[in-house]
Amino acid sequence: MPPEVLRDAKGAAIITVIKAGFVFSGRGGSGVVVARTGKGWSGPSAIGTGGAGFGLQIGAQQTELVFVLNTHEAVRAFSLGGNVQFGGNMSLAAGPVGGAAEAGVTPVAAVYAYSRSHGLFGGISLEGTVIETRNEANANYYGRSVTPGEILSGKVKVPAGAGKLQKALARY
Repeated sequence: MPPEVLRDAKGAAIITVIKAGFVFSGRGGSGVVVARTGKGWSGPSAIGTGGAGFGLQIGAQQTELVFVLNTHEAVRAFSLGGNVQFGGNMSLAAGPVGGAAEAGVTPVAAVYAYSRSHGLFGGISLEGTVIETRNEANANYYGRSVTPGEILSGKVKVPAGAGKLQKALARY
């Protein structure tokens, strides 16, 4: 992912998905979403995804996904604490690479997707993927019940455990 893409982002979601199957398949994953605030980046809000499939498929695969949130509306979708569906209530496109990003191309979608996979499987489709807030994980991490909106707006103090993520994001 070119640095210019993240530099202009309003937020980012990072998630690891594991998919396995033989005729029937299942996938599940977890990660975090962060938003740019007036003071840098918010703390992480926990997210997860899951699903099942059927068809001519075999294999196992781990995929690391980064979703670059290009609009305030994309961040707001994650802030509401419900489900976010790519291809449903959120436009999604493969993110630009190399020269296209360096040229300062205006975002064509609310969300850009980047992925890296390990293992063998027939591919991953993000269309129709639903990502949900993991409220219990957020409560455990922050030590109290907090909403994704409070976290992503910067109203909740960033825990020390998010230091590496904060340091990495501070470069953008």
